[in-house]
Amino acid sequence: MYLTRMELDVGKRDTRKALLSPSLFHGAIESSFPGERERRLWRVDEYQGKYYLLLLSEQTPDLSHMAKQFGMEENDQPWQTKSYDTLLERIQDGSAWQFRLTANPTKSIKSSEPGKRGMVCAHMTPEYQLKWLLDRCETHGFSIDPEEVIVAKSQWQRFYKGDQRKRPVSLLSVTFEGILTVIDEVRFRQTLVEGIGRGKAFGLGLLTVIRLRGSDHK
Repeated sequence: MYLTRMELDVGKRDTRKALLSPSLFHGAIESSFPGERERRLWRVDEYQGKYYLLLLSEQTPDLSHMAKQFGMEENDQPWQTKSYDTLLERIQDGSAWQFRLTANPTKSIKSSEPGKRGMVCAHMTPEYQLKWLLDRCETHGFSIDPEEVIVAKSQWQRFYKGDQRKRPVSLLSVTFEGILTVIDEVRFRQTLVEGIGRGKAFGLGLLTVIRLRGSDHK
């Protein structure tokens, strides 16, 4: 596995459009790999006023076209790719990590009409957004102290999907930050690779971790 980071140039019109309509990033990402399209995890992070695209993939990407369209072309290396396997190998039961996750916390509401599909609705408040994450921790191989996680950001993404018959899409993007502890290293590695929740094609679901300083594990 490989993790790639590219700084985005918000001075470019295409970048500003893609930040509002993540399907544009999705299409460009899939065009950066040979062969058939696959769903790869990615997200956009904002840090100290700058925007970065993070991309997790099984193959090393060629972001030459994306760099021209969205990136900082004046940089000697518009993007950086590193092996992700080194981090995956360091995952151990009981180890503690700082994490960031941008996801789409939702709930399913059953229809009162027989035979009719229910609705998927977003959790609107930080209380229920946090509950959504805490309810899924064990399944994904980690635990979180509720006092050690926050909702850092929450915003709606509204855009159109499709080429000919464009369909409106509304997703609530919620960024969680905090500290987690690994309780099942096998499942947790799978979570890092496969993500959490809905909307993965549109920059949601990627969980990233940084080793917590002072951890007893090597």
